[in-house]
Amino acid sequence: MNRPKMIIFDYGQTLVNEKSFDGLKGTRAVLREATRNLNNISAEEIQALANKLNKEIGRYGTEIKEQPVLEIHNHVFQNYLYEYFGIELTKSASEVEQIFENAASDAEPTKNIIEFLQYLEDSKIRTSVISNTSFSGEILKARINRYIPSHNFEFMIASSEYIFRKPHKRIFELALRKANLAPCDVWYIGDNAVCDVDGATDCGIFAVWYKGAIEKSNKYIPKRSSLEITDWIELMEILKSLK
Repeated sequence: MNRPKMIIFDYGQTLVNEKSFDGLKGTRAVLREATRNLNNISAEEIQALANKLNKEIGRYGTEIKEQPVLEIHNHVFQNYLYEYFGIELTKSASEVEQIFENAASDAEPTKNIIEFLQYLEDSKIRTSVISNTSFSGEILKARINRYIPSHNFEFMIASSEYIFRKPHKRIFELALRKANLAPCDVWYIGDNAVCDVDGATDCGIFAVWYKGAIEKSNKYIPKRSSLEITDWIELMEILKSLK
């Protein structure tokens, strides 16, 4: 186990504990901004179609091993959803997305992540983020800055902006290129056994399986060997021992 030059983090359930996500609440907030809704379509009707679309494209509610490796950007998803019902919105796609996310999401930093990130900064260990998200890179950055404003990540990769989702090797390779580092110089930390741990390991990156905020529905275990932790202080002590 080598001391890394960079640690790449997953976002949800790793940096941030997404305690709940209420799509209907987000849709209601967006619908309040509609300038035209001649058929009086309800938020419930819109969300019902959104749920069907998500299932059809394999976004949610799909076995992790069957999930697609290509990402569909939320802006085009929104376009289809609201134009299907003839609903007009004068807000930009970015503004609509932000309205939805602000209303739908409830989250907080994972326990001791602020202290761990400060340790990395003090130790000159670089940091970055790769997130599987249909939301834009702007939303990802805004979320991270909202919950972890004190830390400056070198770069943040949202899968929506770069075609590929984890565990596809292309998204990990992109991060390595952006960092100008070899796989042996990088660690990747995430909560998802398949997308994060196995995906990173298959790319030659040392993987850390973080289980401090893992969802109960997440039943998979990594096929590849990895370091397993439940608290950031635990990992801090491991890094200190590698000096």
